[in-house]
Amino acid sequence: MKRYKHLAESVRFKRQGGHWRSIASNEKLIFAGEGRSAVVFRIKGTDEALKVFYPDKVHIAKEEADIYRLLSGVPHFPTLHEAGGTYIVIDWVEGKTFFQCLEEGIEISTRHIQEADRGLSAARTRGLNPSDVHLRNIMITTAGSTMIIDVARFRQTKDCMNWEDIKTAHSTFYTKPFFPKRWPKRLLNMLGVLYKKRLLPVHRAAHAKNPQ
Repeated sequence: MKRYKHLAESVRFKRQGGHWRSIASNEKLIFAGEGRSAVVFRIKGTDEALKVFYPDKVHIAKEEADIYRLLSGVPHFPTLHEAGGTYIVIDWVEGKTFFQCLEEGIEISTRHIQEADRGLSAARTRGLNPSDVHLRNIMITTAGSTMIIDVARFRQTKDCMNWEDIKTAHSTFYTKPFFPKRWPKRLLNMLGVLYKKRLLPVHRAAHAKNPQ
């Protein structure tokens, strides 16, 4: 029996300005955030998160659930508790994303990078190809460990250099004594745009380490 199906079905969406917005949900759901494909709630009184996919993205629910099943037991990933046609239920992760850490000046240590790297390496041993790993889907928990919270694109076949570039940026720039550890959100978003256009030196540094 699906424990949380009725909660997922309580979430309603409306299209506004080209984007989906949640307009109704059960009182047991605490809004936590929204992304490109889904909205996330914490289920009140639990340590679990409900991720409900937008009407035109519901096919991702099964894909992400299948990937979480493949990752079962792998450290640094949430556990899947339930899945349905439009939703998944996973561990609620309390903490800050790497993006928030940079915005608030919270240290991202070499240990955090290594933990994420071990998790992603373990995912590859399960036949997955971690893709679309970025600053907003890697978290440092309140306990100080590292968690990767979005795996929907882990079966893409294309090569994704995001994580290698994050590692390069961390070792080449971030760890230097005088490199600023706190950045305004607007500047971080601007750097994200430049990164997508491959206009940042991290690409050149990564290429120098891994010449084609």
